[in-house]
Amino acid sequence: MSAGARIWTCSRSLALTVASVVVTVSVVHLFLFPLTPSLEYFGARQVESSCVLSNGTTREGFVPALDLDRLFPADSHGAVVYHGAPWKAEIGRWLSGCDSIAKEKNIVEQLSGKACKNDCSGRGVCNHELGQCRCFHGFAGEGCSETLQLDCNYPGSPDLPYGRWVVSICSAHCDTTRAMCFCGEGTQFPNRPVAEACGFKIVLPSKPGDPKLTDWGKPDLDVFTSNNSMPGWCNVNPKEVYVKRVQFKEECDCKYDGLMGRFCEIPVQSSCINQCSGHGYCRGGFCQCHRGWFGADCSIPSLFSSIREWPGWLRPAEVEIPDTTAQFADSSVTLNAGVKKKRPLIYVYDLPPEFNSLLLEGRHFRFQCVNRLYDERNATFWTDQLYGAQMAFYESILSSPHRTLNGDEADFYFVPVLDSCIITRADDAPHLSMKDHRGLRSSFVLEFYKKAYDHIVEQYSYWNRSSGKDHIWFFSWDEGACYAPKEIWNSVMLVHWGNTNSKHNHSTTAYWADNWDGISLARRGNHPCFNPYKDLVLPAWKRPDLISLKSKLWARPREQRKHLFYFNGNLGPAYANGRPEAAYSMSIRQKLAEEFGSTPDKEGKLGKQHQDDVIVTPVRSVDYHEALAASLFCGVLPGDGWSGRFEDSVLQGCIPVVIQDGIFLPYENVLNYNSFAVRIREEEIPNMIKILREFDETEVEFKLANVKKIWQRFFYRDSMLLEAERQRLAFGRVEDWATELSQLSEDDVFATFIQVLHYKLHNDPWRRLLASEKEESGLPQQCSLKS
Repeated sequence: MSAGARIWTCSRSLALTVASVVVTVSVVHLFLFPLTPSLEYFGARQVESSCVLSNGTTREGFVPALDLDRLFPADSHGAVVYHGAPWKAEIGRWLSGCDSIAKEKNIVEQLSGKACKNDCSGRGVCNHELGQCRCFHGFAGEGCSETLQLDCNYPGSPDLPYGRWVVSICSAHCDTTRAMCFCGEGTQFPNRPVAEACGFKIVLPSKPGDPKLTDWGKPDLDVFTSNNSMPGWCNVNPKEVYVKRVQFKEECDCKYDGLMGRFCEIPVQSSCINQCSGHGYCRGGFCQCHRGWFGADCSIPSLFSSIREWPGWLRPAEVEIPDTTAQFADSSVTLNAGVKKKRPLIYVYDLPPEFNSLLLEGRHFRFQCVNRLYDERNATFWTDQLYGAQMAFYESILSSPHRTLNGDEADFYFVPVLDSCIITRADDAPHLSMKDHRGLRSSFVLEFYKKAYDHIVEQYSYWNRSSGKDHIWFFSWDEGACYAPKEIWNSVMLVHWGNTNSKHNHSTTAYWADNWDGISLARRGNHPCFNPYKDLVLPAWKRPDLISLKSKLWARPREQRKHLFYFNGNLGPAYANGRPEAAYSMSIRQKLAEEFGSTPDKEGKLGKQHQDDVIVTPVRSVDYHEALAASLFCGVLPGDGWSGRFEDSVLQGCIPVVIQDGIFLPYENVLNYNSFAVRIREEEIPNMIKILREFDETEVEFKLANVKKIWQRFFYRDSMLLEAERQRLAFGRVEDWATELSQLSEDDVFATFIQVLHYKLHNDPWRRLLASEKEESGLPQQCSLKS
């Protein structure tokens, strides 16, 4: 071979060797669209880049580098576009050259069959990986044989016989397994809730317009009356009320999950994680799994599960059957299943239910920390709960083809602590008291994360491989990971609040109970709230709005956007019903209103620079989405920490104007914001309108076009489609929102997250120091070179 001769040698997949009987499980794709990006086909030049160039004179082991700069040059705004989105150049180049050609590799999944004591006594779910019970609310012990006494009330006194006020306060029958209040035996409707003010005397206002008050020291025995002329509750027949024959107490309500109707007379589905994946029953938020299945959503099969029922992310599989079925009696036996998967691979810890399922099962207000409920038909009712992103993300990751049960093969480890439930449930019952935390929810939540850390370090070996750098935690509350315990700060933090503390280097919330300034450094450490080199800001939850979807507001053209700038939200103490704290929104909203307010404040004044095509108002629009879609630029300002204004803007096709110094917005450390957004420094607020008017039409159209391309990346479509498929399978129905979503195909929140993880897997500096890099990356060697 001459010195000039060249040979292209392409990488090959390793074959999975199966020792005995091989069973091939057919694929049943349950999703309307794939969770991962579809394979892009490149021209000849790009295809060649997936092969190793070698010749007769090349030294052994030499691999030429991919010239990604030449193949994927940045555009005029410094971005490289991949799957329609403008990424920061380095990331966009790698995704274009490497993520797009990733191949599936053979992964050995391991199914366990460890038994639990007394099979958890019928009071819990057996984790067959650890051989530990996950006990339902109100039960504990190795085999869930202990019954807990979870009181509804604090100790009483002569003035307050039912104790001080707490959300769970009860003058009727307390279910001490959940600290929930019901009518109880001896009434016509014993399972009807008697929540909070329902069971106590109401004090009528002394002045017109004043609110009613509740006397928490005096029980209202009239709720038990059978006299139709008195406002009762526990013996009120709904049929008679609906024809107006009887009175009822209006302060009584159906607050608990699983019941609908004005009198809680209609049993409906409760909200569970992935609705138990078809392998269990949702009991108020906790999945009671069928035998052989476990996990927070009953999605993990064990040795005792039917292969035909395995989830899609474990199929098709080549299964290695043990030599004799008698070996199944040995709890150390595992079942190996070969599955083709693309990296990155994510292992999801099955934490004890105190970090997720118990918080859902015991919540006293059904809207808390979930993104959906169910109506009288058991049809999905999407909520406006901004913190619902955490549940949507959790459901997607549990159902993803990137999930693995083999922790040794995993590239990342997700620790599912539902802080959105912890913080809304804090102090809502005596067993969740914050007495030891001085009433600070921030301190209370930190303790939960620290306990989760202690659990995974004690029960698993994965943390020490990288000191937790490959672990992922989600902090969904207002100030994100500001109060993360110091032990986990090496990990990847998923947040909605990307405060680098470069300017606002203290707690920014105006709500004292969430303030973290007083948490000791011994517990919190001295870390910032967000590190853009390792963490990621995820979008807030936004429900699928049918009118917006059908109207395609994100695609509304420039000529139909009549307002130059729009912001609608609380503007602080200068306005009627405004937040009274001067520190609210770090005073940014107040400064904006001082300059450009379009609604008179309490003194009847407009903003100093108010203009007809600039809307800055605290008065909620009759049609908020339509108002956004009628605007060219939309304000993105903080509230008590993050707000959902960025998502509101992008989902309606409006160019976001970000005003919050040193604070990253969703994907801002990976996407090229200059391509679709505007950043204005807080000190530049007086000049904001001048700055916006100086953009020429070419730049405006460019940004609008990019917003139109990327809006789905700020939308949890994958989680919604999972729910759409559950509804179709369970009830044979496809709602209008599901039909509209099925017509969307661009990458959503979860697809974007997976792309970021894939980039991090091969580019995070700390991974270059690991000696145990996975050989089966599914990429050509050039994409995985560590220098």
